[in-house]
Parts: sequence; C-alpha cells; structure tokens
Amino acid sequence: MEIITAEWTVAGRTVTAAAGSVVGNRYADNYDVLHLDAARPLVVVADGMGDGPGSAAAGRTAVEVFARRAAAARGPGAFRAAIAEVQQEVRAAGRDLPGLTGCTLTAFVGDPVDDGSAWLVQLGDSRAYRLRDGLLELLTVDHTAAWLGVLHGRFAAESPEGRAARYRLTRYAGHPGAPEPDLLNVGLRRGDLFLLCTDGVSDQLSYDRMADVLRAGPDPTAAVRTLLDDTLVTGDDNATAALVHVR
Repeated sequence: MEIITAEWTVAGRTVTAAAGSVVGNRYADNYDVLHLDAARPLVVVADGMGDGPGSAAAGRTAVEVFARRAAAARGPGAFRAAIAEVQQEVRAAGRDLPGLTGCTLTAFVGDPVDDGSAWLVQLGDSRAYRLRDGLLELLTVDHTAAWLGVLHGRFAAESPEGRAARYRLTRYAGHPGAPEPDLLNVGLRRGDLFLLCTDGVSDQLSYDRMADVLRAGPDPTAAVRTLLDDTLVTGDDNATAALVHVR
C-alpha cells in the first residue's frame, strides 16, 4: 500500500497531509481517484459509479479538471464554475461509452493568502469529516436518496429500503442536470484533522472506529494506513482516505 504525503503553509500554519487508496476485494480495478497536490493545499477524492469504462473515465476526468481549475479558484463562484466545467467534461467523456459515466467528488482547497480557512467542495456521497477537540463531525451531506429518506423518517438506515437507496445518488459529476456542489468554508485551527474519504471507508468502517483511529495520534500517514488496512478486513469496496492535519 503506497501512502503519499504533502506539506503546505496556509496563513502561517503548517499543514501536513497523507493519502492512499486500495482496490479492495470486490473489483479487479480501482475506480476511486485520488489527487494530493504537492504545490498547494488541495486534496480531491472521487468515486466512480459502477465498474465499467464510464466509471473510470468519470473519476479521472473529474479530478483532472477540478485540480486544474482549483489552482486559480477564489471564492464560491469560482468553485461553482469549476464544477460546471467538470460536469461538462465528464458528460463529454462518456458520450461514446456504454453504461453510466458518473462519479462523486469531494475536495479540500486551502488558500495560502487568505485568513487561514479552506473550502470543502461536495458532490455525491464521498465525505469530509473533521476531528476537533476530540469530536469527530461529518461536515458534508450525502447526495443520496438514502440520506433524504433516513433524515425524513421514511425508512431506517439499515432497512432494505435504506440500503438500496444508498446507490441512488441525487447529485454527481456527469448527472444530466449538471447539479451544483455544496460549498463550505471552514476555519483551520491548530490540531484540526480533516478526513476525506470515499464510501469504501465510511460505509465499511463504523463511526466509532474512524474516531478511535483519528484520536490515536496526529500522524496522518499512520492513520491512513490503519483506516485502509481495516477496510480490507471488514469490507470489499475500493477505499480511499486522505487526512489533512493543521499543525
């Protein structure tokens, strides 16, 4: 398992990051896509929908386009424009491919010249969490029928209806309606630990297990390795995790 790392400076704060991805036990290939930028505070994770050529093309295209556009993005309008281009390019990539061409996209984008904050960009059901003062919080919303159904009491999360609804995404890259992303600006406080992950992590590991791993210590590389090792024991999906630590 290869873990990649990066270190940046954001408004005088040192920020370290580590990330990795595993194929899992179900698929022959990995349809997750990971980008950890060496030059600037940027992390992107994407999860292709299904296991066909459209899944691979969507994740690759979405991450490439967003990473390129994020280099100059400042503020919510720029991130919406970046996702609009992602939508256009993913749809174009899938025009001649069989089956569905679509993927999720979750990103952490810091700005070295701002007041010490970062943007979270969310499209689909990959996730961003934050561990602060020992509390692990989910900062993003899943764009799925399951999230809406459980939230409004239509069914229980672990019911047959709830499990089936997890695979019905209401927003994703490549959607014919080109939906916009959720955008969240978060402050960066010393000691904060941000986890970006695909559902191969969040669906296969319990909240308590993820919290325990992140609370165990501030070493992002060790934590990523532990999370991914756990997914190989408890589940079978592709799994990707990236940790950002504000030192």
